[in-house]
Amino acid sequence: MSRKYKFRDQDKPYFITFATFNWIDIFTRRIYKDILVDAINHCIKEKGLVVYAWCIMSNHVHMIIATQDELLQNIMRDLKGFSAKQILKEIENNPQESRKEWMMSLFEVAGQKNSNNTKYQFW
Repeated sequence: MSRKYKFRDQDKPYFITFATFNWIDIFTRRIYKDILVDAINHCIKEKGLVVYAWCIMSNHVHMIIATQDELLQNIMRDLKGFSAKQILKEIENNPQESRKEWMMSLFEVAGQKNSNNTKYQFW
């Protein structure tokens, strides 16, 4: 199954869901939610993302979105890529993260198995 979004009609809103790898509960901590919200707000301001509704759960996100400018699949690619890098960086640098080794090892194993040539796979 392809992990790339395919939006056939750029003029219509879409309901999307995306989950962390292995449904790991990342968004139980505020700092990681804030990173994701900042990334969403950046896409709204800079890329023309229109958000009608969104809900961040402990391990996945629901959104109803559309676009004004850029292709929706490009916005989602950038949103997920940027937020993943920032959240992984925060996990690695957070001395209070008790689940750091466990989470990073799972993300690393997933990264080795994907075809994107990335060290970690977050989404």
